[in-house]
Amino acid sequence: MPVATAMAVYFIFWWLVLFTMLPIGLRTQADEDDVVLGTTPSAPHKHRMGRIFLLTTIVTTIVFAIFYIVNEKLGYGVGDLPIFFPTLD
Repeated sequence: MPVATAMAVYFIFWWLVLFTMLPIGLRTQADEDDVVLGTTPSAPHKHRMGRIFLLTTIVTTIVFAIFYIVNEKLGYGVGDLPIFFPTLD
């Protein structure tokens, strides 16, 4: 896999993992009974994007490593999906 392709795949994985990590452990202003005037009650109580970015990077690295091993070392790709999920015809 060329380096540019690997970077593009990692970037896509990173964004997908980011949007799955955002709600994990989220405490809203309504949960904390501390709604700031002019904000929505569902807004986060504490800003913790640095921690979310770090966890996203760690999880993405693990997911990408699994993808790389399956794709490059074991030789399975998207074209091999029918082997694992046969149709019911």
